[in-house]
Amino acid sequence: MRYPAAMLHGWIILDKPIGIGSTQAVAAVKRALREAGELKTKVGHGGTLDPLASGVLPIAIGEATKLAGRMLDATKAYEFTIGFGAQTDTLDAEGKVVATSDIRPTTDQVQSVLTSFTGAIEQVPPAYSALKIDGKAAYSRARAGETVEMKSRLVTIYSLGVSAEGSAQVTLSAEVSKGTYIRSLARDIALALGTVGHVTMLRRTRAGPFGLEKAISLDFLNEAAKARRLTETVLPLEAALDDIPALPVTPGQAQLLRHGQRLAGFPATPGLQLACQDGCPVALVEATADSLAVVRGFNL
Repeated sequence: MRYPAAMLHGWIILDKPIGIGSTQAVAAVKRALREAGELKTKVGHGGTLDPLASGVLPIAIGEATKLAGRMLDATKAYEFTIGFGAQTDTLDAEGKVVATSDIRPTTDQVQSVLTSFTGAIEQVPPAYSALKIDGKAAYSRARAGETVEMKSRLVTIYSLGVSAEGSAQVTLSAEVSKGTYIRSLARDIALALGTVGHVTMLRRTRAGPFGLEKAISLDFLNEAAKARRLTETVLPLEAALDDIPALPVTPGQAQLLRHGQRLAGFPATPGLQLACQDGCPVALVEATADSLAVVRGFNL
């Protein structure tokens, strides 16, 4: 679906490079929009990615920002390398070493412990994280020298396996639930092997329905903006809802939904549905046996 240039709504899926954070990536998209002559519009990201990580970062534009929360809750997939022998305070290559070990596990030994990290597990987030403690980010407290006590949380590791090996490191692939910290996972796997370790490489390969095959580089984005071809880089708003069935509605019904009104006497399969008029998204609705209630309305 193509939207008018002055009313750009949808998703730009960045292959975020190492060295910039999610906020900087959003700023880069805003600059590209200005370069392309687009009207000022809302821009947001669908899940934080650390500066030392690369890979899939969904950027929501316009009305798609109303779905950013769903993207934050989506399943994510990663490739990551654990370097054995040293643990850092940040649990990645940026921090200072706080523990060392001479033990270097074999690939078979790594394989043997992965099953205990698959499924629902308790995980303690890193002290250097954006989680709030009494209203202040944990990383701010840690950098100020405070002793940060992080509470464990329940997360789900849907799959975990070895994808490459080395003499003092191993690269794993993982599919995880929201709230999972790969740095914590790497720390705990190393400890289970009787050694210590930290993440030396982290790449997000999927966020919800968006994989690397849909991602573009910042250079490509900037070139498209200069050529006034930015719309070619934007996926439609409904691309984030590929698991939600479409529900056709009439112009009159669409008008009521746009005003947030419940549609009574509307038979539909219970559950979330995407109400559309002539293929254009109108609202994300919750259907019951005889009515529709608006969850998120779209002004397209």
